[in-house]
Amino acid sequence: MKKLLAREAKQIDLVDYLSYLGFQPQKIRNNDCWYLSPLRLEKTASFKVNRRFNVWYDFGLSKGGNLVDFGTLYYKCSVAELLERLSQQNPFSFHQPFSQSKNEALSKADEKGKITITDVRNSIELRSLQEYLTFRKIPLHIANSFCREVDFLLYDKKITAIGFKNSAGGFELRSAHFKGSSSPKEVTLFGKDFSKGVLLFEGFFDFLSYQTIHQRKLILLPKLQPNFLILNSIGFIEKIKPELEKYHSVHLYLDRDNMGMAVTQDLLSLGSKYQDKSQLYKNHKDLNEYLIKEHLDQSHSQRKSMRP
Repeated sequence: MKKLLAREAKQIDLVDYLSYLGFQPQKIRNNDCWYLSPLRLEKTASFKVNRRFNVWYDFGLSKGGNLVDFGTLYYKCSVAELLERLSQQNPFSFHQPFSQSKNEALSKADEKGKITITDVRNSIELRSLQEYLTFRKIPLHIANSFCREVDFLLYDKKITAIGFKNSAGGFELRSAHFKGSSSPKEVTLFGKDFSKGVLLFEGFFDFLSYQTIHQRKLILLPKLQPNFLILNSIGFIEKIKPELEKYHSVHLYLDRDNMGMAVTQDLLSLGSKYQDKSQLYKNHKDLNEYLIKEHLDQSHSQRKSMRP
């Protein structure tokens, strides 16, 4: 039995291998196949395989890579142990390793697939982005206080999006038609006054929703404003646990999906200073969805009261 080399294992078709393990895509869009993550429990597919580049990314874990990266996580083993396992799994139809020229072509394509920031402006001026903020019920002045208008290149195409900067200098990027992030990926922290509490959010639109709901209080009582920590990915939770322990209290505004609720319960088990504030939006996925729905309900009630 010939033992597989790491460079050969990396060329195994990920979609074929996931099928061999019993995982089928929930949806396919162009070159992207979306799965329920094989690495954790979830109900909404957030594990993506790009078949063109034969790479994967788990948005819940903020991790990705090639088949070797996946295999070591899936089997919880070393690279050597994975290669041994893959070798024993023959005659599974492993694809032949790519030629050197094709590897070089893929490397160049990967570079094109990297988000490259080309310009950052202090205010959001593009009409379509302002309309997107209106749809999400975020006032423009609040968005401009925390976000930027960002131009970037992806696959040689210029795209403009709302950019939310993280603490390492990367951006979370959103528009009505795009969701992604530039490198480096990291959390965003506002404030290190450990004598005060910290409010923990999963995504920046939930943070902006909090600012929208409480804008009058935050303006009139700036000295009482707490610290804010936005994960930008639930996968950062283990990394920031030691930081959370430094604060007097931790209020949790995480999503009410399986992953968000599991993380909430885990943090609540650490002590009484952790408080679940998601009951405010218990019938909604997250705080922004609550803001949108409440805004629509209020508008509907106002229209009814104005009828003759």
